[in-house]
Amino acid sequence: MARRPAASAPAAEGRSGVLKIVAALAVVLAAQALLALCLVSAQQLLVPRNMPFGVTGPPSPVVAAVASRAGLDLTSYPNESAVMDAAHQGELYGAYLSEGSSDTLVVVPAKSFFAQTELEPAFLAAAHELGRPVTVQEVAPLTSEDPIGAVTSLLLLPLLIGGYLAAVLVFKAAHGVAAAPWRAAILIGYALVGALLTDLIAGPGIGAYSSSHFWPLLPCFWLITSAVALAAAAVQALVGKLGTLLVAVLFIVIGGPPAGGLGTYLLPVYWRNIGVLLPPQSAVTLVNHVLYFDGNDISTPLVVLFLYAAAGTAVIAWFGRIRPAGQANTASGPEPRTPPGDAPSTPGHRRAVIGMLVALGICAVMQSLFATTYMSAGHAPKASNLPFGVVGSSPVLAAAEKNISLKVTQYPNEAAAKTAMDEARVYGALVSSGGTNTLIVVPSLSDLAPLDLAVRFEEAARATGQKVKVQQYAPHPLAAKDPFGLVQALMLVPLLIGGYMSSTLLMAATGRAAGRWRAAQLAGFAVISGLVIDLIVCYWLEGFPSSKFWIVWPICSLIVAVVAFVAAILQKLLGPIGTLVTVVLMILLGNPSSGGASGVPYLPAFWRDLGPYLPPRNGYILLHHTIYFDGHGTSQALINLLIYLGVAAAVLIVLDLRRTEAKVPTDATEAAAVSVPIGAVP
Repeated sequence: MARRPAASAPAAEGRSGVLKIVAALAVVLAAQALLALCLVSAQQLLVPRNMPFGVTGPPSPVVAAVASRAGLDLTSYPNESAVMDAAHQGELYGAYLSEGSSDTLVVVPAKSFFAQTELEPAFLAAAHELGRPVTVQEVAPLTSEDPIGAVTSLLLLPLLIGGYLAAVLVFKAAHGVAAAPWRAAILIGYALVGALLTDLIAGPGIGAYSSSHFWPLLPCFWLITSAVALAAAAVQALVGKLGTLLVAVLFIVIGGPPAGGLGTYLLPVYWRNIGVLLPPQSAVTLVNHVLYFDGNDISTPLVVLFLYAAAGTAVIAWFGRIRPAGQANTASGPEPRTPPGDAPSTPGHRRAVIGMLVALGICAVMQSLFATTYMSAGHAPKASNLPFGVVGSSPVLAAAEKNISLKVTQYPNEAAAKTAMDEARVYGALVSSGGTNTLIVVPSLSDLAPLDLAVRFEEAARATGQKVKVQQYAPHPLAAKDPFGLVQALMLVPLLIGGYMSSTLLMAATGRAAGRWRAAQLAGFAVISGLVIDLIVCYWLEGFPSSKFWIVWPICSLIVAVVAFVAAILQKLLGPIGTLVTVVLMILLGNPSSGGASGVPYLPAFWRDLGPYLPPRNGYILLHHTIYFDGHGTSQALINLLIYLGVAAAVLIVLDLRRTEAKVPTDATEAAAVSVPIGAVP
């Protein structure tokens, strides 16, 4: 009888371990599902919604025709000077000037490149139908270093993540003391260092903007990073360890998608209203207006960011000095309490300081890497050897090749060229016959190539005195709620994050980097998480055709499993640092080199050559081409992923069978907090 409790103790411990594993994986699944829901729902359907648009002059039937179809918020101005001033100050996305016998359409590319691609064709088509001559005038044009207006979003990544990681890693290095009185000063000091690094890398280093913007942007970067870091530390002081997760959810998962880097008024209205309350959207507006609108109309973002920074500082000060001092005055006993942060110098204190410096060093490296990788890969997409088909011959092709790099393949007829498009082998084709030129583009293969090809070939046609008709062709049309083909690139992010988070939290929950059933646990999670992401994106958000649901599920699970197995191996070999190595491989190198919605030909040479060796590009191609091209062009991607899976699974099983395993000194909450934001591209 006496032996039963002793015999039941291992069973109780085993049940407790199982519950910890289930709870850890449930946290990952919830975070992954929330990230997928936020990212895709905010950015899958970018169309004008209550978009500020100026008009002047007598009422125009052209404006009435477009406004009835597009979501424009029309504001009437007394004269041309007033409306142009508003456009130059960044208050409008465009304007229409009715001037007697001819009209002028004003577009503002720096406000939103994608808004221009929506508004300009709509107004020109309406004017043509109504017989109104119209000219197009650009205000605040984009630069050659930022031709699609991506720099603002890419700058937000290192600033947002740098501020967040600074708060998290300092909190961890200080052993969970989130409100010491010196915390605010340390974070503000780091914010300056992080801002300077980001400015140096993106400006003089990569050349994403001119050197004249270096000094105006530096205080903006400092304020953004400070606001995020101080607010995160304040939430940690209020909530404790769970505060790190709360900040990740608020600032990254929920705040990142509605930041509005592609145009705030292209977002769904509810997402735009959510974004107003959080730092990322104010940060994007501030940087954009300093870059392109001479710092006009930045009062609101400055106020929001200063309020976050001030509130964070106040909370830290209250919990770090004022409140402990008040408690010390009422304490009884011969020895008064020493306020936190005023402890005498001891070996433990010195170790904490050293640990904090190391943590901030790691944060600076990560922030620099985010500033370097994503910016260098995506700030100025330019086609290189873009696969292109030709039927017949035309001087338009030679003229177009002066402005766009094409890899031309000759086809005997239009049917053969369309077969190549069906198999995702070419991004478009020029069909010349009987003196007519038809440019066929494939919108389901790239969001950028159809526009790029149309612009270049129309310019070439004018230069050669020819005419060209643009025609869209897609083997399977894009989903109605994914008109630009962005969903698969957005889906990839939560799949990658879910992969390494599952391994990281299992390590944290069990205290070990491996276990007898670790491979099976990760595989089971991959199956479930792939199903959840598939359900959310396919049926809830209608991001791709429902007919592809069953084939997409195993692809999603395969991507999660590959990343999870690789992370588990690196964690087994390197300990907790293996998570950072996985982040570097999958998120900092793999995701920028995937090609995404624009396509591999638009990547710089380094990223174009690197991508085939890492899972993200292979995962994206397998996912995207299966949905829209019946699996054509996926053989290499599938083989690469299966090799990763097979080798990683075999290595992991061998490592897991080893009985000697040191415990990992980590905490589930901290591990999750560091993992959640990485890769959540705004």
